[in-house]
Amino acid sequence: MSTIVAITRPKDRAQKACEIVEKLGGKAILAPTLDLQPVNSESLKNLVLRKDELDWIIFTSPTTIVSLNKFHPDFLKNLNCKLAVIGNKTGKLAEKHGLTVDLMPDEFTAEGLIEEFKKQNITGKTIGIPRTTSARPVLPEELEKLGNKVILAEAYKSLFPMDEKAVTELIGKIENKEIDAITFTSPLTVENFFKIADDNEKIVKLLNDNLLTVCIGPITAGVLEKYNVKHIYPDTYTVPDMMELLFKKIDEK
Repeated sequence: MSTIVAITRPKDRAQKACEIVEKLGGKAILAPTLDLQPVNSESLKNLVLRKDELDWIIFTSPTTIVSLNKFHPDFLKNLNCKLAVIGNKTGKLAEKHGLTVDLMPDEFTAEGLIEEFKKQNITGKTIGIPRTTSARPVLPEELEKLGNKVILAEAYKSLFPMDEKAVTELIGKIENKEIDAITFTSPLTVENFFKIADDNEKIVKLLNDNLLTVCIGPITAGVLEKYNVKHIYPDTYTVPDMMELLFKKIDEK
């Protein structure tokens, strides 16, 4: 019988995760607990106008690149500064747009990138960070502590799921013990899941007793810990590694 895996990623970023599940012999149930919407904000326009001031730009997710390409394609074509990215997927998409990645940390988190900036003693630079305003403040704060000037810009919005029904149906399947595993790829995917669940205590017990909960890395794990959900995450914080770990653990049962 196929392993039924719930995917809570935003819909436009879930295809690869679903494909990996099918490839590994499972069945994916997509119930996004987060939606991403590119926005051409005033702060993004300001960043684009100030591109000649930039020594570095940091892309923390593929959605940032999608947004810039949608609203300001010339910005990407004529980017003349160093580029840092978090994660393989973001790096590959940047390269697809003809950009050279100068820095990608081994650990795909803001903290991992900060460590690299510290190691390379990058200070006194102007750094652009287009991202979502709901992102954690640690990256700009720590870069400023290193003596850099940070220009933050809103490139996309992280929205509450537009298809709440899919998540409610997923919760029903969890209650009926029809789901074997659930995956979370960001803190907001967890937070929104629990906002939609009526009875958090009940859902936590169901997850801990009947499901394998797998998340992408330690930042998302911290939110699961807050809700007392037992979980695991891979050594390398990517979706393929997360899924491989999931099926390895399921096979061991």
